[in-house]
Amino acid sequence: MRKGRYRCHLIPVHQLTREPGSGSRWRASGGDPQFELKFSRGRLAPGRYRLDLRTTDSVSTWKEASLYVDEGAGFSESLRFPLLCTPGVPGLIGAEFETVRPVQRLRLDPRTTPGQFQLSGADIVLLEQERSALAALRTFARKAVQQPRSAAVDLRARLATLFVAGPAALIRTLRRPDEGLTSYGAWIQRYDTLTPKDIRHIAVRISEMNDRPLISVLMPVHNAPPQYLRRAIDSVRAQLYDRWELCIADDASTNPATLAVLESYARDDSRIRMIFRETNGHISAASNSALTLVTGSYVALMDHDDEIPQHALYVVADAITTNPHVDIVYSDEDKIDAQGNRFDPYFKCAWNLGLFYSQNLINHLGVYRTDLVRRVGGFREGYEGSQDYDLALRCLEQSSPDRIVHLPFVLYHWRAIPGSTAVSVAEKDYAATAAIRALNDHFRRLDYSGEVVSSPIHGFNRVCFRLPTPPPLVSVIIPTRDAPDLLATCVRSVLEKTTYSALEILIVDNGTTDATALSHLEQFRLDPRVRLLKCDQPFNYSAINNLAVRASTGRILCLLNNDVEVITPSWLEELVSWAASRGIGAVGAKLLYPDGTIQHAGVTMGILGVAGHPFRRRTSTDYGYFGRAVVGQDVSAVTGACLVVGREAFEAVGGLNERELTVAFNDIDLCLRLKKAGYRNYWTPYAVLCHQESASRGPEDSVEKQRRFQLEIAYMKRTWDAEIRDDPAYSPNLTLLKEDYSLAFPPRVMKPWRRP
Repeated sequence: MRKGRYRCHLIPVHQLTREPGSGSRWRASGGDPQFELKFSRGRLAPGRYRLDLRTTDSVSTWKEASLYVDEGAGFSESLRFPLLCTPGVPGLIGAEFETVRPVQRLRLDPRTTPGQFQLSGADIVLLEQERSALAALRTFARKAVQQPRSAAVDLRARLATLFVAGPAALIRTLRRPDEGLTSYGAWIQRYDTLTPKDIRHIAVRISEMNDRPLISVLMPVHNAPPQYLRRAIDSVRAQLYDRWELCIADDASTNPATLAVLESYARDDSRIRMIFRETNGHISAASNSALTLVTGSYVALMDHDDEIPQHALYVVADAITTNPHVDIVYSDEDKIDAQGNRFDPYFKCAWNLGLFYSQNLINHLGVYRTDLVRRVGGFREGYEGSQDYDLALRCLEQSSPDRIVHLPFVLYHWRAIPGSTAVSVAEKDYAATAAIRALNDHFRRLDYSGEVVSSPIHGFNRVCFRLPTPPPLVSVIIPTRDAPDLLATCVRSVLEKTTYSALEILIVDNGTTDATALSHLEQFRLDPRVRLLKCDQPFNYSAINNLAVRASTGRILCLLNNDVEVITPSWLEELVSWAASRGIGAVGAKLLYPDGTIQHAGVTMGILGVAGHPFRRRTSTDYGYFGRAVVGQDVSAVTGACLVVGREAFEAVGGLNERELTVAFNDIDLCLRLKKAGYRNYWTPYAVLCHQESASRGPEDSVEKQRRFQLEIAYMKRTWDAEIRDDPAYSPNLTLLKEDYSLAFPPRVMKPWRRP
């Protein structure tokens, strides 16, 4: 066997039998037949590989076949690869796959229905590009040994390039050490650069559009640097979509060069409509002047020194024709420096009201239905710096979430130059003040019982809801078994540190035999706030908590693990204020490991198979991705280690699943059912607790536990497949292989110009 090729042994594990008298002919006797592939290396190192299957059957026989890869977290749809024929090699079917962790197991699903097929052998091939990259990395490592002071840092950077950007990017960085170490450049080159073929495809799709909307680009201008103003206008003129107009209002610029640029473009292009204001009224007044020029059905907001890529308005128009009811469209964005280099991409999530209240998610590129903008009165003076935020809030009040569309493509390049908020929000502090005013105006109009204040992290906002009067009784439910030290720390911290007084604690004893733990339980029951429940059945987390809920009396429920310790005294006020608010389902806290790093900052579906915890093991003060670790936001799910939910909502969806999810994923399943019922799940960073994570249950290290865990994974995949594949609170441009919000290679959304 030549180097880089490994023989696989086919082991039938489900619904497969070998045809009598034939060594290579198989029969699938039922649905979902499966082989396990045992490969000669034992396990595969991270890299890019190809599975080669030898067969005499036609390609159509294998059209339903898939390869599944297990990197240690079990098989999942996120690591499923279809099988395709190998061009120019009859009888060879293959699947290429890439892994960032060692491969533990491989599974081949040859078909989804009963039937016969021929399969004579299978090999795993390490792709040549990957072999070249690994060889280059070994060479670099040998050289790095001679430079011990920088070797470790450099080597980590090269490894990150290999795992995130791929082998080709690594080879480039090793050949040209000063280039390519940032993955976004590689991502742009691979997935965000139009080829002549792409441009032809876009032209065809534009010609096929019915009722192509006229999009008016709104651009207020005041003393814009001429070189950046030209780039901004040229980027609009370069649009592949031709149904646009550029509406410019000059706000009494005093720079002759700025005025000369504007006059030149007005003469050269009839699609550029322009008004010159006689007095300077600032950006809101100038934007309203530009709005008077608009004849299009949608307006796109653009600053005078930014740029949009040539496909931006096409993607917007495509979304509008696909969703003719849409009121607001917004896209991903990045920054661009004075030299035109792109960096710092913000890959956003689908519409997320909680996150929008914490930061202006719509900018940039924000596109609004014109009659909606006019109906709410356009831009309000006195909100300069956040006039677009204020406009969005007022438009939201006249719209609904199903009329807001997120485009997961980078359609806006925000100029990062001194004095711009693209460099630092502190550059325009008045903008943050205006944002708070706009949000509080919005809350008053909607009669929300709360207010918005500045976040401790500059540039973000914090929503503070008022507790109902009187504060509702909270039932804190703590299941436990033995673990005396954990139990004592948890219960004492709740009793002694919590400032919220309207609470009862229900400790559910699931078969404690430890003498010290039993002594603690007897002591705790002396406190009038504490009740002790006995539950001697085999451990079933869902059943234990459901039992306690039925015995509780609180209007608000708090599920709390016995390995959690209170850090923030006002933790319950924060969580209850959200759980008692309209439309809110489950609310989660920020949980830290004992060493102060992040354990829980919300749950993201699809990461590491079923669900993962973003920013795990980052420092407690880490901002995360564009503030996602430090601001309140809607999430698909929160962990049951500390979960607060209204009794009415909990009972409306049937509580925790006692049958299929006895140990794992029951909290995720509860949150997803709440979301399906119309509730918003919310995560707040302003309630902080310490969590040991599985300290009392221990690892899934027995055959029985692993089998149960696999069944729970299978249930989640069957029940919540769509949510696992596409979490609306996450971006398809970000990876599912790690918990760090790094780039996906490739992204999980097809670019509009590459649609079939």
